[in-house]
Amino acid sequence: MHGTAGVALITGAASGMGLSTVELFLSRGYKVLALDVVESVAPRGFADAFVSLVADVRSREEIASAIDAALALEEKIDVIGNIAGVYPPTTLETFDVETYRRVFDINVLGVLNVIAAARPRLTEGSSIVNFASVDAFAVSRGQLLYGASKAAVVMLTKSLALELAPAGIRVNGIAPGWVATPGNAATGRMDAAAASIPLGRVAKPEEISAWVWLISQGDYGAFITGETIVLSGGDVMR
Repeated sequence: MHGTAGVALITGAASGMGLSTVELFLSRGYKVLALDVVESVAPRGFADAFVSLVADVRSREEIASAIDAALALEEKIDVIGNIAGVYPPTTLETFDVETYRRVFDINVLGVLNVIAAARPRLTEGSSIVNFASVDAFAVSRGQLLYGASKAAVVMLTKSLALELAPAGIRVNGIAPGWVATPGNAATGRMDAAAASIPLGRVAKPEEISAWVWLISQGDYGAFITGETIVLSGGDVMR
């Protein structure tokens, strides 16, 4: 039967790396709460273990209500994958307050809101994986606000790891580089990006979601917390 290994809350679940992560956790026997601002569709064969949550990560109240409606009072959350994010290009010349608020409210406040809303259901052994970006570590031209927001996620990951360690809850991050998602494909820059990456290609979404699994599982990641792992094909080395 599906849904016996635990409960995973995945944001940005409707497409890209979020969808790939949803599919992976379902295939490994998890009940998955797939949170996005639009309705998510259950992958074939997993309708019994899949719950679509429609909520905006900018609203802690929306997230909490959606979780409570989806889970019984005693059900716990074992894994959080904070994958939702936006990356509109900005510079000093082009940014405005509205764009600043959107980028930081989704990419940074959203991470905090999801964790805070889920905190009553997190117990010893629970694991949180936040998505940062290589742009948190290496400057990318034209990504003024996005890079700053993802750098903030790296520090939030460290701070939350320290805060939640006494409760036995681990918090780590992933910093992907270029990944073959619909959003990245729409930029028209993936071929040029691939040419600059030492491994000669961009990542597949499932190569990134595999690390959410590895980091979150006690068998592999029990002694790692507060770290952000760069997955860039050698494009960013630190």
